[in-house]
Amino acid sequence: MSATTVRGLVQSVTDSAAELHGTAGDFDLVLDIVSDASVVLIGEASHGTHEFYRIRAEITKRLIRDRGFVAVAAEADWPDAYRINRYVRGTDDDGDATEALGGFRRFPQWMWRNADVLDFVGWLRQYNDERAHAAPVGFYGLDLYSLHASIDAVLTYLRVVDPEAARRAAQRYACFDHAGSEPAEYGYAATMGLTPSCENAVVQQLVELRRSAGVYASRDGRIAKDDLFYAEQNARLVKNAEAYYRAMVRDHVGSWNLRDGHMAETLEVLRGHTKGKIVVWAHNSHVGDARATGMGELGELNIGQLARQRYGDGARSIGFTTYTGTVTAASDWDADAERKRVRPALPESYEALFHATGIPTFALDLRSGASAAQVLERRRLERAIGVIYRPETERQSHYFVASLPRQFDAVLHYDTTRAVEPLERTPAWERGEVPETYPSAL
Repeated sequence: MSATTVRGLVQSVTDSAAELHGTAGDFDLVLDIVSDASVVLIGEASHGTHEFYRIRAEITKRLIRDRGFVAVAAEADWPDAYRINRYVRGTDDDGDATEALGGFRRFPQWMWRNADVLDFVGWLRQYNDERAHAAPVGFYGLDLYSLHASIDAVLTYLRVVDPEAARRAAQRYACFDHAGSEPAEYGYAATMGLTPSCENAVVQQLVELRRSAGVYASRDGRIAKDDLFYAEQNARLVKNAEAYYRAMVRDHVGSWNLRDGHMAETLEVLRGHTKGKIVVWAHNSHVGDARATGMGELGELNIGQLARQRYGDGARSIGFTTYTGTVTAASDWDADAERKRVRPALPESYEALFHATGIPTFALDLRSGASAAQVLERRRLERAIGVIYRPETERQSHYFVASLPRQFDAVLHYDTTRAVEPLERTPAWERGEVPETYPSAL
């Protein structure tokens, strides 16, 4: 692309950008784009950036207050998020928001045990308390990594309502005991034929729980129905997680699709349970339409794609980008959280293009027909940082090709961002990382 073409592209983006000033009206454009959608998916370009968490929460507050949204569904484990749900609805024993976040102990803890989530959970509890006679807004998890915790939750529920059914469930779930304490160990052993598959057992358990649902729900009214809903979703999660961990061994695309398929299924279950509009919080790679990216070319789908296919214009997706700053991330899986320097974006990326406008923070309408959508249609690199950040292999590890207007309905760009603050600051995080000197060609 010639320098003249690039300058024209930068000018077109500049002309289309709605600058954000940190005022109450900043997100009027976003609410206009949301229109009357019943599902709004709000992303993040990393799992450790303060601005993404804070702004996503501010947009969500407006959707709750101004548009009547009744739930947040996050890329978080179901049992841990349900503890938050009980807290914000005033039906638990946690004394404050910090205690309510206590379930998030598995790596990466900082994704949800951070200052911005803490603030939002506190706000949501207060909002519900102030509207004591209205239906409370809930907080739920979409993910499926909690296999053993979900098994425990099913058994705990059944031991109260049906001890004989609990004994049958314990016998079925004992299948996992032959392969160690980690679900990934089960997946490997079952796939390699070293231990029997638990597939039939987990399906049978979900079917039995569903068959008994009417009896269980009729016993004690609404509270019993909430407990049953929680237990049934845990049983569904165990079934899907069992398949996921087996697929992980040999099929990355298949396991990715199982995970996002589970998140989309959970979203639909929540829509039926809450009977209202829902905000989804997840990474850009989950909420942006996979068909607009290199992911889709590999056969991967995601919750953003599935939501558009299922709900049409009833689903809207919002992405985030950043050019540089700091991020909370680990260097390896299960390693300590670090505060890392985010390298300036690669020249051929959307992030570098947005940086060239010179506007520190802005929003772009990317709906079909919007001027920005037309000029940005051509595919470019887009950066994605998950819970691991490896700047030494920046291009290979953290970029993929995408058409931003086909991926999102809007994007918010924050040029310089800072790391989200974990509730537990490790020495590595406190030290931060020295400025980088990696070769620019990486």
